[in-house]
Amino acid sequence: MATLPQSIQPLGARLRSGIGVMGQELSRRLGLLRGNPPEHAHHPSLRLFLGEAAFPIKRAFRPWRQPLEVLPAANPQTVILMPGFGTAPVRMQYMAQHLERAGHTVKRWGVGYNFGPTPEKFAQLASRVRDVSERYDQRVVLVGWSLGGVFAREVAKLHPECVAKVISMGSPFSHSPYSNNMWRAYQLVAGHSVENPPVAKDLATKPPVETVALWSPRDGVISPRAARGLPAERDRERALRCTHMDFADSHEAINAILRELA
Repeated sequence: MATLPQSIQPLGARLRSGIGVMGQELSRRLGLLRGNPPEHAHHPSLRLFLGEAAFPIKRAFRPWRQPLEVLPAANPQTVILMPGFGTAPVRMQYMAQHLERAGHTVKRWGVGYNFGPTPEKFAQLASRVRDVSERYDQRVVLVGWSLGGVFAREVAKLHPECVAKVISMGSPFSHSPYSNNMWRAYQLVAGHSVENPPVAKDLATKPPVETVALWSPRDGVISPRAARGLPAERDRERALRCTHMDFADSHEAINAILRELA
């Protein structure tokens, strides 16, 4: 039987090794789907969760909505928007446009898609916040949606000298890391348990800057208890009436951000 040329044999071995590693990683991640949340964990109802699927229809009809009136800001701020889990900065473009209409400077977070934290991504984000603060010679306001709000809180703990305020929208920083309807999907995509993130673990500790938590009783993804937090975990909280997927597009949420920036 003819043998493969020596130049091809190492390639075949590398391919088999790579496939084996991929298989092991896939098996490990699928294993993260197993398990049950603790009894004290909260999660939104199935009705609310299924209602989140309507957001593409709402976005399709957005051009026919009544325009949002935006007044010029008396004190323009520099803002960094941080997208939610599984989304990219473009998902927050509608909000960015309205903040810019008011005169604020809006910057992307510079990390691409949000597929969960890694030490490298967190370091890149921290560097981005420092750079933007230095470039505009002012402390920046971090606005984070869902997991993006968790990122914002943790960066503010690391560099409070660069951050004026943190505004989280439906962000699971409090209670149990299982107090949501996405923890299994998160573990599968991010590759680690919600109990053992690769960066900070004490998410409930308040950053040493002004911290505002926006949450909604209509949120079908994150428990209001987890997104609202306790008094010691944030400075203020405010209830909105949007769904979780609507935080980045809701006129009510955009108005709330504009008021906070004022």
